[in-house]
Amino acid sequence: MPHFVIEHFTEDPDALDTTKVREIALRVAGECGAMDRRDVKVRTVRPDAILFGDGRRSFIHVTISLLAGRSDDKKRALAEMLVGAYREAFGEIEAISVDVRDMNPACYKKSLVEGRTQAPEAEIAD
Repeated sequence: MPHFVIEHFTEDPDALDTTKVREIALRVAGECGAMDRRDVKVRTVRPDAILFGDGRRSFIHVTISLLAGRSDDKKRALAEMLVGAYREAFGEIEAISVDVRDMNPACYKKSLVEGRTQAPEAEIAD
């Protein structure tokens, strides 16, 4: 926790460097002051097909799920930082958006296998 689910689409599946997309999310997560980078999980998802109502042909949309308790200002800053970082890195992407969502801590449960961690500097696998 927190979870960053990054949906993306370009007509050419190889046009977007998804490793860079994930690395930017992890970097911004660590810099934003709202979470510990070591707790962040980032994944990318490319849909098979997209129908754009406005004619655009590419997008990045990030859904960030956080346990409730962070201020709106912190969440807004996170969203703005991430949109800015993606716009700078991927100027050709026609639509970039971020949605920060609160999760109810009473209802969120997880189970971890102890001793299965890597250093934060570990290489990110595709």
